[in-house]
Amino acid sequence: MDKVTKEKSWYLYIIQCRDNSLYTGISVDVEKRFREHVEQTPRSAKYLRGRQPLTLVFVALVGEKAQALKMENAVKRLSKQSKLKLIHSPKAELALFSLLS
Repeated sequence: MDKVTKEKSWYLYIIQCRDNSLYTGISVDVEKRFREHVEQTPRSAKYLRGRQPLTLVFVALVGEKAQALKMENAVKRLSKQSKLKLIHSPKAELALFSLLS
């Protein structure tokens, strides 16, 4: 009998730093990942160190890891102004997926 592997759902998240800069990442467990960043564990992003307090300002379900990586890359290429529009958009999920087309 074949072992069926359950694909985990991946999320894209954006964190706003004290200096109002924005950090984009992906994770299967956003709460845990955000806690790692806030607590500045060895697994936290170097970019976020010393930029406390951090605020989780955006989370969106993406799906599979490959798609999450593509979306993360696309969002990281956006201007700060475009990222802010995305964060405040009532249809943010649709806007995210339009980045991939």
